[in-house]
Amino acid sequence: MTPAPRARVTSLLLAWRGGDPAAFDELIPIVYDELRRMARRHMARERLSHTLQTTALINEAYLRLVDIKRIEWQDRAHFMAMAARTMRRVLIEAARARQKQKRGAGIERVTLDEGLILAPDRTPDVLALNDALEELEEVSPRKAQVIELRFFAGMTNAEAAEVLHVSEDTVRRDWRLARAWLFRELQAGP
Repeated sequence: MTPAPRARVTSLLLAWRGGDPAAFDELIPIVYDELRRMARRHMARERLSHTLQTTALINEAYLRLVDIKRIEWQDRAHFMAMAARTMRRVLIEAARARQKQKRGAGIERVTLDEGLILAPDRTPDVLALNDALEELEEVSPRKAQVIELRFFAGMTNAEAAEVLHVSEDTVRRDWRLARAWLFRELQAGP
């Protein structure tokens, strides 16, 4: 996205934060392609028989984002980070519902991108990954945010650094350490 649309997204977010509901309706078409790309990244990690489709994930995230009243929107990167987090929560809730429905039966496995591959014969399920991320957030909130921004939102180091107000080197270090931490936690299992 070029600087002009980024600035427009930021101004719309600020208008929405200021109480202009039409600003959000104008915002969504501008960021829709990015939301679709993000949703596809999320859905690519889900099992093939998943009942939730990319468009449904975007729609559910949209409905939840519209209802958020207490966020002080900063800019496009902040919005995209929240959209990624919201999509992740939708998928976690779906996985929990599936698990509850199966009454503890085996959980479907999801595949992670190359940056988080843990072992060739063992990939973590979405609930185990979520639990590990929640534990990481307790230990180091910024490292957990880096994982969300890089892995789930598909942001670059520069974009994640912008959202977190840190240097790219800090994001690189946090990314490396967070991946190692997740590797250890997910290898240990439940």
